[in-house]
Amino acid sequence: MPDKAPHRITFANEKGGTGKSTTAVHVAVALAYRGAKVAAIDLDPRQRTFARYFENRGETEVRRGITLPGAKVETFTGSSVEEFEEAARRLGEGADFLIVDTPGRDDPFARHAATEADTLVTPLNDSFVDFDLIGQVDAETFKVRRLSFYAELIWDARKTRALSRRQEIDWVVVRNRTGHVEARNKLRIEKALKELSKRAGFRVAKGLSERVIYRELFPSGLTLLDKGHLGELGTSHVVARQEMRALLSGLNLPQAGPVSGDARPSGPSGPKAAAA
Repeated sequence: MPDKAPHRITFANEKGGTGKSTTAVHVAVALAYRGAKVAAIDLDPRQRTFARYFENRGETEVRRGITLPGAKVETFTGSSVEEFEEAARRLGEGADFLIVDTPGRDDPFARHAATEADTLVTPLNDSFVDFDLIGQVDAETFKVRRLSFYAELIWDARKTRALSRRQEIDWVVVRNRTGHVEARNKLRIEKALKELSKRAGFRVAKGLSERVIYRELFPSGLTLLDKGHLGELGTSHVVARQEMRALLSGLNLPQAGPVSGDARPSGPSGPKAAAA
């Protein structure tokens, strides 16, 4: 891990409904289970989905008298990039990872967070509606015609960063909710992503399927990695846990290792840690 600054992981997508915050929460908890110190900034002061998840998690700890691995979370309400960077510096002090969850809309802070990420994660639903965020395809052949605005933004940011810092942004496009996609359309998206990844410079990783369990866990703040506190797990839940392991492996983060719901907690996630 870097000695001075935490590894920044930004979850960003200008389209809503892609499972961005759910993916970010599970990655944060997975890293905490590995023993990493995790800090996080929620950049959506209106919805606060990420921050609320960890507040719920803290309330579950108090209610059940348990300790769960978690993250130190704040919601950013400042008005300048300088304020954001100060918050990132303060919150990330002593942390191994700093996770930034951005709103599902065009936002100047989200753009800045994306360009400052060490690892940029863009979750997409497996549809050409979501694909249009990063690339446009021909209506007849489904071949990629051009990069979209967002892909061009990240492309420029990666070039600037490589020149100024000798360090590139590792951009990972995560395919969520693949289970509900018709086979032919799924193959078309797969081919288009493969073609576009070579032009835009991102990697593709398989994400989380559309499962009710992800929505049901929100009120308790629990995740699929908290298997000791979830009761009896069905087959679909076990498969979902395997998806989470595969996702974390695909992100190829520093100190990557096996994720276990039985690992020793690395720190609290309660109300004090989830300050808004």
